[in-house]
Amino acid sequence: MGTFERYLSVWVALCIVAGIALGHLMPGLFQAIAAADVAKVNLPVAVLIWLMIVPMLLKIDFGALHQVTKHWRGIGVTLFINWAVKPFSMALLGWLFVATLFRGLLPADQIDSYIAGLILLAAAPCTAMVFVWSNLCGGEPHYTLSQVALNDLIMVFAFAPLVGLLLGVASITVPWDTLLLSVVLYIAIPVVAAQLWRRRLLASGGEAALKRSLDAIQPVSLAALLTTLVLLFGFQGERILAQPLVILLLAVPILAQVYLNAGLAYWLSRRFGVAWCVAAPAALIGASNFFELAVAAAISLFGLGSGAALATVVGVLVEVPVMLSIVRIVKATKPWYERPRGT
Repeated sequence: MGTFERYLSVWVALCIVAGIALGHLMPGLFQAIAAADVAKVNLPVAVLIWLMIVPMLLKIDFGALHQVTKHWRGIGVTLFINWAVKPFSMALLGWLFVATLFRGLLPADQIDSYIAGLILLAAAPCTAMVFVWSNLCGGEPHYTLSQVALNDLIMVFAFAPLVGLLLGVASITVPWDTLLLSVVLYIAIPVVAAQLWRRRLLASGGEAALKRSLDAIQPVSLAALLTTLVLLFGFQGERILAQPLVILLLAVPILAQVYLNAGLAYWLSRRFGVAWCVAAPAALIGASNFFELAVAAAISLFGLGSGAALATVVGVLVEVPVMLSIVRIVKATKPWYERPRGT
């Protein structure tokens, strides 16, 4: 992991400060940006999100799907966590913490929006950063690649129905037209565009050309992410200054679901005899979120100044430190994992 990525949480924190300050000093600029939308799609933010997502998807090789059968038990565990446990556990934790325990400490008119943002955050498994986490813990690279490719393929078809179901269960109105538009704009089209770009690079210069392109555009992707965060906090600044505990309170259910799902994936992997080199990245993939997509969907569905958008940004804030802590945990527990059960 490069220095910039390692300190992503620091840069996010600085963007929070910068966004709040700029939103207070230049409210007219942020209002003009918010008004630049077509068919409920904010054009400046849409461009930034594409710059975030496409480079991430460029790393994915859908040709790796044929390797799924080699690690079918690890794949099965992670699919179960990603699609049958994580979104539902986040909806439950959101209700428990945001709608119940913390209700009196949060803006009453944003409770449903916060829960919606948490659901969006958990409904899409991480696409790119898991390669970093898997590499740091010495995970099996072919498993990681095939698992991510399979998750991306499922996400194209399952994201909208899953989000719609959970928002409906939480009694939140689902703008289906906007949700489906978000899936097309921020999943389907970027996946196709990234794969076409990837094939062209491989055809012209092989893996070396692909690596050069990834190295060149990675800073652009991170810069787009940070710029988006400045915009988000520019709109959220007054609300955060009025209730500074909001970010801390929203982080509680996110942290709880990350450790819950990582621990469950790790335990199930051991239970089903999955090798540690697969179980370690399985725990990380099971816990991490595709926060770029969550931010994009929250903005499209609920707006730049919504509680949903803020909740997804809190996910970005905690992503790096919490995932690095899970890397440390799985590495430290490797002797326990590989010890025969019952001894």
